[in-house]
Amino acid sequence: QSASVMSDLSSDVAETEKKFIALAKEIPAAKYDWRPAPGIRSIGEVIRHVASDNYLIPASLGHAPDPATGIKAGDYKTAGAFEKKQATKEQTVADLETSFASLKQAMQETTPAKLGNQVKLFGESFTTQKLWVTGTTHMHEHLGQLIAYARMNGVKPPWSQ
Repeated sequence: QSASVMSDLSSDVAETEKKFIALAKEIPAAKYDWRPAPGIRSIGEVIRHVASDNYLIPASLGHAPDPATGIKAGDYKTAGAFEKKQATKEQTVADLETSFASLKQAMQETTPAKLGNQVKLFGESFTTQKLWVTGTTHMHEHLGQLIAYARMNGVKPPWSQ
């Protein structure tokens, strides 16, 4: 099978997913409410933010999120509510895992013919390809954030032990 931007992005997302889930499991539940300063996302909120965007981005491409999430296409407030939802560590990790499964399914359904389609998100226009690239790089931004938060709390990422 020839390489495509979607196969490369999907492979990258799968690797990033492994790291997110491993780190989310490694951080003690007691640290999920830790935040570096007032008004900054807590550890749990960073994890839930990634999960919410794993639904919100595909929703903008017509992939309806699980209604249980409450997330609606083009409605960032619903994603914000999902992010702030009170949940245990176990629920948060489960929500992250489910969100990645949903995200990867939407990525698999993106054919080369759809990559040039125009979509709107956050009041901006993107091609479908640019939206997937932006979503993937955004995920890396928050993985770096979670690594820093973990290390500030004495937790080593499992893959760097």
